[in-house]
Amino acid sequence: MTCAEVMTPSPTCCNPEHTAVEAAELMQREDVGLVPVVGSNNSKLIGVLTDRDIVLKVVAAGRDPRSTAVSEVMTNEPIACLPQESIESVMELMATRQLRRIPIVDKDGAIVGIVSQADIATRLASPEETGQIVQAISEPANT
Repeated sequence: MTCAEVMTPSPTCCNPEHTAVEAAELMQREDVGLVPVVGSNNSKLIGVLTDRDIVLKVVAAGRDPRSTAVSEVMTNEPIACLPQESIESVMELMATRQLRRIPIVDKDGAIVGIVSQADIATRLASPEETGQIVQAISEPANT
């Protein structure tokens, strides 16, 4: 299987100038934990923002979420895959990098989808493989 067959297509995105509150509201509305960040004039992926980023980099840091721009707290240059890549390679990347979600971009870097743990769990036929990937992603990082 390929990423294109497993991914959730056309994710809702935000721009770097949006505020943390606007991004959080988007996450709430869409029921997601990650929002791709795209350029203001195009759909090229420039970053990702997670609910965890908002909690740790805004709330826990005592910043005002109404005035903190997404660009200040997003992950720049996120790891992404192409639609034609195998889901096995994405699962390996998720396990080695301990990522729960991987953006999928076209050859020009425009966001076309996201592969998440949930996508793998619900769309793959192998419960054993799904269990292994979830376990690998969830293992504590070596310190």
